Amino acid sequence: MRIILFGPPGSGKGTQGDLVERHYGFPKISTGDLLRRAVRDRSPLGLKAETMMNRGELVSDEIVEGLVREKIANPDTRRGYLLDGFPRNAAQVRALEAMDGGRPEVVIEIEVDGPTLIERMQGRLTCRKCGAVYNLRLQMPRTEGRCDICGGELYQRADDRPEVISERLRVYKEQTEKIRAHYQAKGVFHRADGSGTVDDVFGRISGVLDRELARREADKAQR
Repeated sequence: MRIILFGPPGSGKGTQGDLVERHYGFPKISTGDLLRRAVRDRSPLGLKAETMMNRGELVSDEIVEGLVREKIANPDTRRGYLLDGFPRNAAQVRALEAMDGGRPEVVIEIEVDGPTLIERMQGRLTCRKCGAVYNLRLQMPRTEGRCDICGGELYQRADDRPEVISERLRVYKEQTEKIRAHYQAKGVFHRADGSGTVDDVFGRISGVLDRELARREADKAQR
């Protein structure tokens, strides 16, 4: 199974993706993590991405798609995987279906209202070392200013500042409208209320996944 997790900035999809990975065993594939690792490891795609980022450019679809293609070819994804941050546009949807088109999929969008998203993002901190994300309102670190996982320094990303948030939300809405329509037409799209605690949201997401997994098992048994 392929799980595609959508959600606007601040919706908590990264945290929920981690919980899905731990609970169901589907490896989480985050394009942000893949890019950081590729740059750090000085891989061919990482070097290309670094050059673009150093010029202030967005990393091209070609590079992102290449990183995802490499990852889903790994043996640990044979049973399934979860995508966080991909696909982001119609071209990436087509690329994903071309590289792994026969796999059953479930698409879940975490929905959170605008004021709540802005409040969350203004209180969000990221670890400089491992990239873990905390929220001063929902998920506090045990030690102020330090990551629970690696002890790294926590900081506020430039794109989590108030003046940038509204534009990020506008871009998300613009990018995902066509993607949402595509997956709705395929009959694989689901919505999950993103309000409440981390556990509340995971309960809603796991409810969708449990139903889909049970349905697919029942379909197999009837064949």
